[in-house]
Amino acid sequence: MAPPARLQVVAAAPPADAGEQALDLVFAALADPVRRAILSQLDGHELLVSQIAQHFDISLQAVSKHIQVLVRAGLVAQERTGRISRCSLTAGPIFDAAIWLNRYSKYWQAQFDLLAATLGDIDRRGRAKTRSKRTTSRRKGRPMSGA
Repeated sequence: MAPPARLQVVAAAPPADAGEQALDLVFAALADPVRRAILSQLDGHELLVSQIAQHFDISLQAVSKHIQVLVRAGLVAQERTGRISRCSLTAGPIFDAAIWLNRYSKYWQAQFDLLAATLGDIDRRGRAKTRSKRTTSRRKGRPMSGA
């Protein structure tokens, strides 16, 4: 007789609210270097898709797909006039991502504080060692080096 089947309970993730979904789209869009380069080009400029595409060694269609990912994430606004499409940067979602990341700055700051304390200790030890060598040299009647 076979052992009874085990029931596995899997906890479902709580449904993400609209803000979390928007943040997911922003981080997914920013994960690709081509899309980050597109955003850099658009910083302070309104460009045609063809103008953006000329900076990449990929097809116009591939650039258009990257732009659509940026549009869905709210990072790029696209204005169409017939077949002409102008793109501009929309910085709001980047600001929202920066706010989210800033929540974790306390952890980074703790690491910087630890690094500063460690470097301070190393510096103090080095100065104490240098003073000790100078004192020892004077006692033995030798001239101080560097003086």
